[in-house]
Amino acid sequence: MFEFVFPILSHDGWSHGVQAVLLAFILDLLFGEPKWLYRHVAHPIVWIGRLISGLEAGLRKEGQSPARQINMGAVLVVVVVGLCAAVGMVLAWLGSLSDYAWIITGSIGSAFIAARSLHDHVAAVGVGLTDNLAAGRRAVGHIVGRDPENLDEAGVARAALESLAENFSDGVVAPLFWFLVAGLPGLLAYKAINTLDSMIGHRNERYLYFGRIAARLDDVVNWPGARITGLLLCLAALITPGSRAGRGWKVMWRDHGGHASPNAGWPEGAMAGAIGVALAGPRMYQGETVEGAWLGAGEAAVGDIPRGCRLYRWTCGLIVAILIAGVFI
Repeated sequence: MFEFVFPILSHDGWSHGVQAVLLAFILDLLFGEPKWLYRHVAHPIVWIGRLISGLEAGLRKEGQSPARQINMGAVLVVVVVGLCAAVGMVLAWLGSLSDYAWIITGSIGSAFIAARSLHDHVAAVGVGLTDNLAAGRRAVGHIVGRDPENLDEAGVARAALESLAENFSDGVVAPLFWFLVAGLPGLLAYKAINTLDSMIGHRNERYLYFGRIAARLDDVVNWPGARITGLLLCLAALITPGSRAGRGWKVMWRDHGGHASPNAGWPEGAMAGAIGVALAGPRMYQGETVEGAWLGAGEAAVGDIPRGCRLYRWTCGLIVAILIAGVFI
């Protein structure tokens, strides 16, 4: 059992674990989300979201002191992450009873990888923006939290590329990393933390204290993935037409600390430098401008979105190659 739960602990477990991760990644790249299935059964992330909402209703009360809110938020995190890890443990154990455990594990894991959908959503922004600005704004509104109505062409392109880089880390590389290190329990625990952060990890009046633990924990678990993603983007830029690896490396190391997030600056800096645009900078949320430092230099344009997607595809190919090599180590 444990070689499928913690594959890194043994040679055979490592080999089977890498096979499962490779299968999950390839299945997602080829087929993406099975929309026909999720029309009848809610996506697992939706289940996690419902669990979070239900527990929040019972734990967060108006008038609680900041310390009480932090404590109740911590309880929510422990319960949600613990339950998801336990579900992953059970699934890993059930899978280990079969002679095709790595296939079962990989098939389940593919539901928590978002490589294909991320690419398609960002590519759709490029298509929409080519038609007209309004179509580009509508498309980018599906993948970013900022106000799309206030974005010009450069702003839409920049938002799409930032989403591509940051979500490459959060939605692809980090899940693959934790899946490889800790099997299905690690993958489900990571996705629970990521979902908690997206729902309650906001610095507003409602969640400033209640979501603090969730936000901090999300920073911790995304620490390795963000840096690995930046490195992979730079390596892939060596072989991607129209990308410059040296510039990506330089901008990533020089500018990553200027990002408001302790992690997002790494993949965004690598993307910005590799394709020669400026990302991050000031942005507007709910009518308020949030200041931010620029990563890289050069105004983004609609033609940069396909260039970013091309670098993304080559980086995904590099990950596949690395995983294939890992099977034989």
